[in-house]
Amino acid sequence: MNSPTDATVNVRYLVDDVQAAIDFYTDRLGFVVGTAFPPAFADVRRGNLRLLLSGPTSSAGRPMPDGRTPAPGGWNRIHLIVDDIAAEADRLRAAGVSFRNDIVTGPGGQQIVLDDPSGNPIELFQPA
Repeated sequence: MNSPTDATVNVRYLVDDVQAAIDFYTDRLGFVVGTAFPPAFADVRRGNLRLLLSGPTSSAGRPMPDGRTPAPGGWNRIHLIVDDIAAEADRLRAAGVSFRNDIVTGPGGQQIVLDDPSGNPIELFQPA
């Protein structure tokens, strides 16, 4: 196991196309590539977040013993803090990014959920 002082957070996303995911996260959201082995796997980083992008041919994409096959999507998501959520949403919409909702406001701030090319959710959040 990593030391409790290791500040890196690792999250795995299953993706349909590793190269498309690399392009999306680097071009649209400011991640940098760590390693890239398309079509099976890549990892991209932003700050202390290391996002593992696992394609259908990766070990993470193999069927479970009960026959279920891991797939992208769902509602668990990474949470990226932004300074100006309206400007970020406008910028991403202009780039053709698909959103699940409009900006919503709560007591802690504002949020909006967008999808990566495989349908994995990403939350943009602007603290109050």
